[in-house]
Amino acid sequence: MPARFRQFLAIDWSGARGPVQKGIALALADGAGGPPVLVDRVRGWSRSDVLALLREDLPCDTLVGVDLGIALPFADCGAYFPGRDVVLPDAPALWALTDEICADDANLAAQSFVDHPDFAPYFRNGTLTGAQFGCDGAAHGRGRFRVTEHAQALMGCKPYSNFNLVGAAQVGKSSLTGMRMLHHLRDHLPVWPIDPLPGQGSVLVEIYTSLAAREAGRSAAKAKMRSHEELNAALASLGSMPVKGYGPIDDHSSDALLTAAWLRRVADEPERWAPSALTPDLARTEGWTFGAF
Repeated sequence: MPARFRQFLAIDWSGARGPVQKGIALALADGAGGPPVLVDRVRGWSRSDVLALLREDLPCDTLVGVDLGIALPFADCGAYFPGRDVVLPDAPALWALTDEICADDANLAAQSFVDHPDFAPYFRNGTLTGAQFGCDGAAHGRGRFRVTEHAQALMGCKPYSNFNLVGAAQVGKSSLTGMRMLHHLRDHLPVWPIDPLPGQGSVLVEIYTSLAAREAGRSAAKAKMRSHEELNAALASLGSMPVKGYGPIDDHSSDALLTAAWLRRVADEPERWAPSALTPDLARTEGWTFGAF
């Protein structure tokens, strides 16, 4: 695959409440080289700010990686919500449903979806795990997985289900809020692999920052980098120039900075775009995490 992206934008996403999310961080790596840099915003980033940037101000030929699940598990049960009358054929239909149910939730929030009586029982909220529907079959006890999350586990990561709403790995709301954003990006920015990889222009992919950290020499238990020294050591492993600074750094910023450099490092590797387990049906229903084999 010839080099075609000029910029690499990594977004550490957040499903937290409020008009501004402290957990959102954006970092940009230039295809020509140099250290990755944070895309600062004085008051902090909101999900709506990120949506506006991606719709209106995205540099040409940018590979955008967003740390969220772009769909829910489907392949394990043949449905996102087995046993319900709602029939959703693909991920864009799931995005549209999520946005419709949460239309009155400000700031692209998704509380209405996880509170909805038809869908709440599918989420792990402290009492329910979704296993009562009889199609999980996962011994790890972390809820239903997509095929790409099984691939992440084989690569040494510790993924959690996008149905999970509790604990430190409550990725459910993050993913659902992200799906609302993806719905509003429809026809503005292709989302691989739900959309085919275009021959030119920008494209958005799902990323998993822990995967970037693993490939930069960090263990799954130490994927988070909370000092400039740790971050720069990981950047050096990817062949990137270091960022300026010393001492503490928040892990949202370090995740975004490292992953932007990682995207730049691996984007031209053909195998990243052609994982062996990714079928057309899987691409349209579950999507895939970029970089997972």
